[in-house]
Amino acid sequence: MTSNVPVEDCHIEFAIELADTARRMIEQHRRDRLGVSVKPDRSLVTAMDMAIETELRAMIVARFPGHGIIGEEQEWQREDADFVWVLDPIDGTASFIAGMPVYGTLIALAHRGVPMLGIIDIPPVDARWLGVAGRPTLKNGAPCRVKSCEDLSLAMMSTSNPDFYSDAERPALDLLRKRTNWRIYGAAALAYGLLTDGGTDVALDTGLKVYDYAPFRPIIEGAGGVITDWQGQPVTLKTGPRILAAGDVRKHREIVEMLSGLDIPA
Repeated sequence: MTSNVPVEDCHIEFAIELADTARRMIEQHRRDRLGVSVKPDRSLVTAMDMAIETELRAMIVARFPGHGIIGEEQEWQREDADFVWVLDPIDGTASFIAGMPVYGTLIALAHRGVPMLGIIDIPPVDARWLGVAGRPTLKNGAPCRVKSCEDLSLAMMSTSNPDFYSDAERPALDLLRKRTNWRIYGAAALAYGLLTDGGTDVALDTGLKVYDYAPFRPIIEGAGGVITDWQGQPVTLKTGPRILAAGDVRKHREIVEMLSGLDIPA
């Protein structure tokens, strides 16, 4: 690896071990979705979310005790460390509970606040994306590439849930829905994976937490795409809840300019 890309092969191999462990636990208990509870923010959590994150954390502490850990379900540890693992044990918990096949595990490794390694693993469709800064993104072990988009009127966009948009943010969603030809809702992390191999063209989201988006940067950039906040700033662990990704860099720039013309509070 080059000196400016601090992720080493041992980190990549370990991240794959984490993803394999999470997938094995999900597949063993896929039909047993008991132990559902509601968190203070009214999002859902299952016993499986907690069990997976507990296991992954134990693996990280044993292998890299000096690394930090940010997880959706448990207290953050050493989040100011140079290397920080970011975990979402089951992204799309509501889909998991309902049996909709768009849930999976998100894993990222950040160095000094910048996501350098990411995994999107979607067991129900047997799809796994692996992105590492400075390397081509792989889908199930094979390189994947975004597609160009001649015009937004020909684009397919995705958003996780229109209900997540506040009244102030809704003009952004409405504008992009009017400018694009097709829309996909509810695919969550899967939509960002599909963007890397030309399945979709644009992803717009709000209401995301760091464990929802951290893996996307190395995955999308390694496939030739771009991902930022709505102002066009690169994604870091400090990025806010609003995320924009596109396969075509020119169309991403066009959308950022469109959004800048809206009166959306920071």
